[in-house]
Amino acid sequence: MSFLDLPEGLAERIIQCNSTYTVRFGVRLRGRMYSFVGWRSVHSEHCEPVKGGIRYAPNADAEEVEALAALMTLKCSLVDLPFGGSKGALKIDPREWTTQELERITRRFTQELNKRGLIGPGLNVPAPDVGTSEREMAWMVDEFRRANPTDVINARACVTGKPLSKGGIAGRTEATGRGVQFAIQSYLRDLRTPGIAGRRELKGASVVVQGFGNVGYHAAKFLSEEDGARITVVAEHDGYVASPEGLPVEALKQHQLGTGSILGFDGAESFAGDLSGVEEACDILIPAAMENAIDIDNAERIKAHLIVEAANGPVTFRADQMLRSRGVTILPDLYVNAGGVVVSYFEWVKNLTHIPFGLMERRRRERRNHAIATALERMTGNMFPADMRDEFLEGGAEIDLVRSGLEDVMRGAWGNIADLLEAQPELGDYRTAAYVTSIRRIAAAYEAIGI
Repeated sequence: MSFLDLPEGLAERIIQCNSTYTVRFGVRLRGRMYSFVGWRSVHSEHCEPVKGGIRYAPNADAEEVEALAALMTLKCSLVDLPFGGSKGALKIDPREWTTQELERITRRFTQELNKRGLIGPGLNVPAPDVGTSEREMAWMVDEFRRANPTDVINARACVTGKPLSKGGIAGRTEATGRGVQFAIQSYLRDLRTPGIAGRRELKGASVVVQGFGNVGYHAAKFLSEEDGARITVVAEHDGYVASPEGLPVEALKQHQLGTGSILGFDGAESFAGDLSGVEEACDILIPAAMENAIDIDNAERIKAHLIVEAANGPVTFRADQMLRSRGVTILPDLYVNAGGVVVSYFEWVKNLTHIPFGLMERRRRERRNHAIATALERMTGNMFPADMRDEFLEGGAEIDLVRSGLEDVMRGAWGNIADLLEAQPELGDYRTAAYVTSIRRIAAAYEAIGI
């Protein structure tokens, strides 16, 4: 069944990637020449610049990069960002190279992208992805500035996800995990949804997290420390740890950083080599690792009421069908993990305007709030509650404004998805509603420019 009434040929135009570049380059390391291959795919330029991360992975290939670029187009459209979709990858295992060697490789990769117009603040804006971080982004922006010495005004906006010292933005590292939290909150707040087996509170809810990298860690941290959820299982590639009372997320992260594994953590039971952690009974399952983590083979053993796709494509098509037939609700990746690109947009805007968020109005807000608090004290004859005073009087740092903006975007996007599904129940699920919402916007953009 088709849910979109598109002009003839437009669907094919939206589906196809506009271009995919393969770059091959050599770097002299360890006394010899090593050759590397990378890709940068531009899916759609209905909005420019195009936006998307760069991953370093030994199993990367052009087909995967094109698929992820298409997902970026849809994701940016869904949350109404002025970006087209792009994605990049370098076929490399970062663990096999020293920090100094990775820097030389990254700088050479950046040179190849720059020569082809595949990086630039108004053209193509990369960000971190699997296997990369703010460290690689700092190297890339520095190399871009060297190659473009006259572009001193906007050069920092050529990538996002940078360190604060290089023009980054507060809250970018936590952004995707924070977006997962806001997505779940938006879903539970909406009375049109089934909630979690009829419940609408995160407090006390049991949560299984697969993948304890940046996204899984931050999602687990915020849900447990701020919303009172119990993180009962954390699963990784080498096994999982479990505690029915709830795992102390920060302590577990420190253990992982110190030992290289979540296994062996005191106060939890470890299951080395066991990859069935996602099958443990829970209220919410958050797959935050790689693609296809839940497939037709393990879907029937999933015991979650709600699956929240923090990773890209963690549930296969057939598994999705099976889970929904069993009454499991799935919040799609297209929406759930959009927090990263939303805050990347904030960083890009900050770099172009050269003004940190809150700089022009923070002290004015502080004075206004102080006047309000003083007026209330005079009118009531009571002191302003001490436990609320500091937060009320504070004018809002950049991190507060970033979190506020992200929450607003995630709430708005959820409203659009839920409204469409309510108006067209034949769509059947939130994933389809998200795709229809996104594609309609892309189609409208193409039609507006005469394509």
